[in-house]
Amino acid sequence: MLKSTLSPIFSTFPAKPNYPKLLSRAVSRSLASTPPSAQQNASPNIFTTPQLPPTSAYIHLPFCRKRCHYCDFPIVALGSSSAQANDDDDPRISNYIQLLCREISASKVNFKSHPPLETVFFGGGTPSLVPPRLVSSILDLLRVKFGVTSDAEISMEMDPGTFDAKKMELLMELGVNRVSLGVQAFQEELLKACGRAHGVNEVYEAIEIVESCGVENWSLDLVSSLPNQTPQMWEESLRKTIEAQPKHVSVYDLQVEQGTKFGTLYTPGEFPLPTDVQSADFYRMASRMLSDAGYNHYEISSYCQDGFECKHNFTYWKNKPFYGFGLGSASYVCGMRFSRPKKMGGYIDFVQNLENGTVDYIGNTEIDTRDLASDVVMLSLRTARGLDLKSFQGAFGNSVAASLCEAYKPFVESGHVLCLNEQRRVVTADEYNTWLSNEDGIGRGLAYIRLSDPDGFLLSNELISVAFGVIAP
Repeated sequence: MLKSTLSPIFSTFPAKPNYPKLLSRAVSRSLASTPPSAQQNASPNIFTTPQLPPTSAYIHLPFCRKRCHYCDFPIVALGSSSAQANDDDDPRISNYIQLLCREISASKVNFKSHPPLETVFFGGGTPSLVPPRLVSSILDLLRVKFGVTSDAEISMEMDPGTFDAKKMELLMELGVNRVSLGVQAFQEELLKACGRAHGVNEVYEAIEIVESCGVENWSLDLVSSLPNQTPQMWEESLRKTIEAQPKHVSVYDLQVEQGTKFGTLYTPGEFPLPTDVQSADFYRMASRMLSDAGYNHYEISSYCQDGFECKHNFTYWKNKPFYGFGLGSASYVCGMRFSRPKKMGGYIDFVQNLENGTVDYIGNTEIDTRDLASDVVMLSLRTARGLDLKSFQGAFGNSVAASLCEAYKPFVESGHVLCLNEQRRVVTADEYNTWLSNEDGIGRGLAYIRLSDPDGFLLSNELISVAFGVIAP
């Protein structure tokens, strides 16, 4: 569950700002007056996608050897001395897996037909602490409940020092075919400062195990803006990552959360944490070095070699529905987002109520047009593909699309927002203004808008806030 808190430069989704009221009123009238039938006929993909049966499932396995100093996730700390040999006998793990399987079994499937799952993601916590036989019980249940395609992407977050070659091979036999390795840094002093349970030697051992076992599709996670982290340290971590040749790299910027040890010790932007300018320099360095090494920067925090995008994460970026199971996990089903309790006692009660039929998180399936438009823009602009203006215009109306493009004019001129034509050629600011003045300019001359790399991505919160001001003032 690292992805939720260690985010690229910005820790939270942007708030909705005050925006010029004349523009806002025009957009509001357009959104409010669009009938559902017209919406659905105009762009069935955008409006029907949230209503489709999910084909992805996130499974939260909350166990860690210890809580890292930046962590505010729902986890269960087993103790630093927890040995792999004893994991099979830990009742905290086996009891939780039973509870998790009860939740999956009791969950309603309110669809006439349900395609099999195409992605399964085991996040945490440290899922690699869970014995393979218990992982097998979860996968077996998912296959019975929903079905799992034969070529499904089955990912697992794994930390150095929590698995050996035998465990890796057993997990692969169960169908795990993608590994996300939580390295975070290649410097012993930084790992200790973060309270990580592993050291640099275990990092190299883990990389060797993954490679020797033949895991082709694996990702390496790094964290920037750590206390006392220097540009030289960050450059070294990036260089060693490139030398390891993972197919995928995730780069996150540290966010100091209240209630964590770091939240007590440090103030963002003050020494020994880097300034905002230094954090931005770390991000630019990652973008430059990884791109030069042949990695595609396909999402704000994600890089990959050709063909190795994380399919599960694309479920989120495309605003597609997904199941979430386990402590603190979130689902997006029938257009409704729902999170489970983050405390174990509350989660136990939730599962019991689910079994008794007194909880139904599917709820109202009506989709709020403004919320959907905001989600589409926010998630699309996280990616290198960007926002499909023709689809957006067809779904939400010409007025909304035109107002959004008008609001982004100064950022197109500054180079923070890029507009592309249907051939994905970047149009100049003058061309942008010319096409914007034509009635058929959007979708014809202006096909996509995206944030520039890296400077636009660095301003993602501010730029997405502009869109919120247009769509939902």
